[in-house]
Order: sequence, then structure tokens, then C-alpha cells
Amino acid sequence: MDEWRLGETFDGPTGAVRWNRLGDPAAPPVALLHGTPFSSYVWRAIARALARRFQVFVWDMPGYGASEMRDGQDVSLAAQGRAFRALLDHWGLPEPLVVAHDFGGAVALRAHLLHGARYRRLALVDPVALAPWGSPFFRLVGAHAPVFEQLPPALHGALVREYIASASGPGLHPATLERLVAPWLGEPGQAAFYRQIAQADRRFTDEVQERYGAIDLPVLVCWGEDDTWIPVARGHDLAARIPGARLRLIAGAGHLVQEDAPAELTAALLDFLS
Repeated sequence: MDEWRLGETFDGPTGAVRWNRLGDPAAPPVALLHGTPFSSYVWRAIARALARRFQVFVWDMPGYGASEMRDGQDVSLAAQGRAFRALLDHWGLPEPLVVAHDFGGAVALRAHLLHGARYRRLALVDPVALAPWGSPFFRLVGAHAPVFEQLPPALHGALVREYIASASGPGLHPATLERLVAPWLGEPGQAAFYRQIAQADRRFTDEVQERYGAIDLPVLVCWGEDDTWIPVARGHDLAARIPGARLRLIAGAGHLVQEDAPAELTAALLDFLS
């Protein structure tokens, strides 16, 4: 698992972005977007599987994973949408296939609807797309981020572990959990964890959710049936708002479908993207 490395850097509008490319450069391009509080690491298995047919681009959003974390950084959905649009230009991808999870779903939707990013197809996996969103814990931390930021490191680490673990239905492998927690530890990571929650404002989805009916491209909505972070009913609602969207429910999976049911999700994506 320690072999997952993002060896390239792009100086984006809100900080340095670490990214990588897998697969044949001549193959159709696919861009993968992670959610919060995760990183591109959650896509590792699926990215490698997709790379047998596609050129796969993975990246850590500014303020996440291996990308730049700094005081005063704008890591809001608005900033991430602009960062993704700039990254597509940097990659030279005028119309890629896009797969986006959680917070990344809102980033992909904003980049498309507000910033002119064009996609051949869009797959949304348990996305943040319709208000209200955010668990009671998420909203509590968002309202009191400066207080939580002062937690002793050991207590902060325990809180982050429990929070990330709750995204999985059957439970995460201990090594996987530690890898997902690691970017949020230490002084920069602890501050970055609460910064991204404090900036998670529902107005950034309110700005676009009434435009979903104007989306004119093939869309697949995948949802873990056991998602406790965003109820599966939200998946039915989202698919109904997007003309022609297909809904694929994945049994036995929680919010972190990539970890809970990677084979089922990979199969669904291969069928849709191909």
C-alpha cells in the first residue's frame, strides 16, 4: 500500500497539487476525484484496474493528501472546482471521462456547470450534490472548528480515525485506515483537517443543484446501499434530477464504496465508461 505515490506537481490557483497518470497515454483519459476527508489513495485499486483500458489521472485536492496544506488556504468547493478546471487544462484534456466521489462530485459538477469543463461521461459515486449534506458530527465541527483545532494530538488522531472508519459499512483494514488518517496528523495536517470542514458551506451546492436538469451528457450515479453519511434516498433524488441518468445501487457498501465493494464498483464503471 505504500507504493501509492503522486510524482507530479501542478501549481494550481490555491496551492500545489500532487498528481499522477497511469495507463497508456494513447488510451481514452479518465480523471478520478476523491472526497473528504480522503485522498486519491481511495482510488488506488480501481485506478489500476481502469488503467488496463484507459489513461487514468489521479490527484489530491489542495489541502488534502500529499498536496499543499497551508494557513489561510482556500479549500472550499468553489476553489476546488476552479482547481480542477485548471488541472484539466494543464493535462490537456478537453473532454475526459470523469469519476467523482463524495465532495469530488460537487467539484466535478461545479467545474462543468460553472466553469465550462466538458466531459464525455460523468460517474458520480455517493456524491455531495444535494442539500442538506454533512453528518451531525461534520456540522458540529464546522460550527466550532477553532475549538476542535486545539485538541491534543492524541485526541485529534482518535477523532479522525473514528470519523473515517464510519465511512465504511463492513469496516476498513487497519493499514488502510492508518493511511487515510496519516495526512491529517501533525500540526499542518490537524489544522488542514478542521480548515476543510470549516469551509464546507452548503451554498456551494445550492448554487448548482437547480441546474442539474440542464446536464446533457451520459451520467451514472452509484450509491452504497448502507451509506450512513449520505442516505441512499439522495441517490434516487439526484438521478431523477439529471436527464437520462442511470442509478446503480451497490449492496453491502457504505459511503466509501471504493473500499467496501471495489469489484462491484469497478465493474459498474467499466461498463459505463466503455
